[in-house]
Amino acid sequence: MGHLAVAALQLALKNEDNLSLIESEIARTRKRYPWIQMIVLPELSTFGPNPKLAVKMPGEVENCFREAARKNDVWLIPGSIFERDGDRVYNTSPVINPAGEVVARHRKLFPFAPYEQGVDMGDRFVVFDVPGAGRVGLLICYDMWFPEAVRTLAWMGAEAIICPTMTTTIDRDVELAIARSNAATNQLWFLNVNTAGDLGFGRSTVIAPDGTVIYTAGSMREIITVELDFNQVRRVRERGLFGQCQALKSFRDRAVQFPQYQEGAGGGAFDQLGKLEVPIKSND
Repeated sequence: MGHLAVAALQLALKNEDNLSLIESEIARTRKRYPWIQMIVLPELSTFGPNPKLAVKMPGEVENCFREAARKNDVWLIPGSIFERDGDRVYNTSPVINPAGEVVARHRKLFPFAPYEQGVDMGDRFVVFDVPGAGRVGLLICYDMWFPEAVRTLAWMGAEAIICPTMTTTIDRDVELAIARSNAATNQLWFLNVNTAGDLGFGRSTVIAPDGTVIYTAGSMREIITVELDFNQVRRVRERGLFGQCQALKSFRDRAVQFPQYQEGAGGGAFDQLGKLEVPIKSND
C-alpha cells in the first residue's frame, strides 16, 4: 500500500461533443507520462451541461471510455456524464479500471439546485480500492460543499477523494477554500479538477492530507500530474497534522450527539428557509 500517480486533465473544452478530443488527450497523456496510473477528467466534460444529451449506462459512450482505459492501461474517471435511467436523469461518474471494467458509478448527491434543472439526486456513497495504493472516494462538484458527504467517505475508509467539477461562477475562491478544509479536517488527499475553456474557469487543485496546497492550476489548459502518498495519510491520521490536530480520532471519541441527525428531529431552523428556487429581483 503506497502511492498512486494521477494525471488530472484540465482541458479547454467547448459546449459540444468532446468525446474524440478527450480520447486523444487520454492517449497523449499516457504516452507523455508513462508512469501515470490514473487519469481524471472534469465534470460533464464529454457533452457539456445539457441533460437532454443524457445517455444510458452501460452504453456506447461508457464503452468508449472502457476501451480507452484498457488500451492505455490506466484507471480512468472520465469526469461525469448525464445518465438516463428510465424517466430519470443523473449526473454520473463511472470508475473504470485498467482492464476496462466499470468498478463503480457515482451519481451526484447534490445537483446544483435550483440551477441544475431536471437532474435527480443520487443516494449512495462510492469508494473503491486501487490495489497497491489505497482506498479512493468519489464526489462530483457541489457534493464537496457538504461536509457530511466528505466525512462519510472518510468513515468508509477513503484516503483520497477525487472530485470532478465544472465551475463557471465567481465562487471558485470559496471552492478552493472548501477543498482545503475537506482535506485537512478529514486528513486525506483531495483532488478537485475543473474544466477550462467554454465550460469552466479552471484553477484545479490538489491538497495533501495535512492541508498543504500541492498545486493550483491557472485558468487555461493544464495537465496536472501528482503522486498521492497514502502512507502520508496514515501517518497524519495517527500523529496529527504537523504532530498536533488528530481530528478524526477526536470525532470518533466524541461525547456529543448531533441532534439534527437523530430520528424525528425534523428540519429545525432549516424549516424557516423557504423554497429552494432561483432568487427573484429584489428592491431591498
